[in-house]
Amino acid sequence: MTFDATTAYRLHDRVALRPEPFGALAYHYGNRRLNFLRAPELVALVESLDGHDSVRAAFDAAEIDQRRWPSFEKALASLAASDFLVTA
Repeated sequence: MTFDATTAYRLHDRVALRPEPFGALAYHYGNRRLNFLRAPELVALVESLDGHDSVRAAFDAAEIDQRRWPSFEKALASLAASDFLVTA
């Protein structure tokens, strides 16, 4: 599966986020994997994904600087590849 930032994604139903000072821990109860979200902005973005028509729309709504988009897209692609994010 290729990550497409023009597509709508959401957090998998079996994933829980636990807030931490560095961002959050994400735990998938289905595959029992753990991921670290190392930026509070990334946590807010992930939590808001299901309210937008695409990842890019979520970036705009979160007012994330476009220079940071590639690193955020890479993080989201990794989460999608690990089944933490699914298409909406």
